[in-house]
Amino acid sequence: MLLIKNVKVVDGGGQEAKSADVLISGDKISAIGNFPDKKAETVIEGLGGYLTPGFIDVSTDADHYLTLFTNPSQDNFLKQGVTTIIGGHCGSSLAPLLYGSLESIRKWANPNQINIDWQTFEEFLAAISRLPLGVNFGTLIGHSTIRRALIGEDLRDLTEKEIKVFKEIVEESLRAGALGFSTGLAYAHSRQTPYQEIKSFVSLLPKYNAAYTTHLRDERAAVYNSVNETLQLYKETGAKTVISHFRPIIGYEKNFEAALGLIEKSSSKMDFHFDIYPFTTSIVPLYILLPEWAQRGGLETMLELLQNPGCQKRVIKELPPFKNGELTIAQSPTNPFLEGKTVTKKELVDLMLATRLRALLFHQNISPTHLEKIISSDKALIGSNSGGLGERAISTFPRFLELAGKQKKYKFEKAIKKITGDAAAKFNLKERGLIKEGYFADLVLIINNKIQAVVINGQTAVRNGQWQKITAGSVLVRNS
Repeated sequence: MLLIKNVKVVDGGGQEAKSADVLISGDKISAIGNFPDKKAETVIEGLGGYLTPGFIDVSTDADHYLTLFTNPSQDNFLKQGVTTIIGGHCGSSLAPLLYGSLESIRKWANPNQINIDWQTFEEFLAAISRLPLGVNFGTLIGHSTIRRALIGEDLRDLTEKEIKVFKEIVEESLRAGALGFSTGLAYAHSRQTPYQEIKSFVSLLPKYNAAYTTHLRDERAAVYNSVNETLQLYKETGAKTVISHFRPIIGYEKNFEAALGLIEKSSSKMDFHFDIYPFTTSIVPLYILLPEWAQRGGLETMLELLQNPGCQKRVIKELPPFKNGELTIAQSPTNPFLEGKTVTKKELVDLMLATRLRALLFHQNISPTHLEKIISSDKALIGSNSGGLGERAISTFPRFLELAGKQKKYKFEKAIKKITGDAAAKFNLKERGLIKEGYFADLVLIINNKIQAVVINGQTAVRNGQWQKITAGSVLVRNS
């Protein structure tokens, strides 16, 4: 039994903080009240600090980067108060796998670093349940993962028979507990996907109360049209929706403002959101910087094209005018010694050839002014877009709370609701996201604006800001 004493409870539902003690038995909250004489095996003195539900990171890449396997403790997330992470975004998930291949994540990591012993979504859940997870993990079904398994690297429309098979795979995965379905429409293999194809799969989601997340087809000049397409899909299917990492990209601020206005005007009463991270840097696969005409086929096809002297000359000519210091190598699975180095426009093609297009870059391309304005929007959820390593995995949520705290009219209780109760409701996570009797004991103690303790499923994983080498995370399925 665990007792957390003398705290101001912020329940995750938006209610004003109330002074109380919280008693935890097993993995659940057993009582909330005043227990001055209660005995417990472990007592945490709250010193009048805030006790909140564990934070829910609605958009992570721990699966894409495979750190879910190589670093299952995910302790960086825990130390910033995150107790639940959600993967399977941007059309790429680790399941279902028709032929045991992880082609759809090659832009993020080397699939050969893990052994794959699953195909169906249910088998995948069983496999990760055997890992010593430090955080709770739930995942969506990736559109590109299934599509590429069905037709390989072809960029064509699906046949009626293929769509029928695809639907059966999606429904089987939803019945097994997938949190929803995702698309990555900005990426080469999905950019030309017809609207009706996406609609045929998204239409399956309301029956299961499952979510749809999407990386927009265009985040720059045509961002308004991309948002409008997503809103239309919501209206025609009724599937609760999240636009993944909705970003005010420098040079396209007016386009972004128009798209944001469309969301706020059209979706006030809709279950329609976007997620953002409080940083001015995007993480992008290296190949995405190629001109659109060069992004065809798989990485091998793109690389072959890049090795052609005539095509390479055209690529160099059409690369955007990057400033010095704007691009930094975030990850290079084949050349790790390159990580952290800045890249100039002149060096970009050499990097593409040296890494065989298998690298990720930090791109300093987000407007800080616009970012601060939208961080408190009622339509904004928070996702780190992180694989569990680096600054985002350490400081996304403390930074969000810091920025929210600077906005005088934005109450702390409302900020906490965004990253707990609202996120849990969006992805239909049973008995999480709130401090409530009978709910799972995922809790964060904040004293003097610092994360002091984190409890996950009733176990104290962080004390005095330090990870206690506790791996008490669970695999989460949608509450159907």
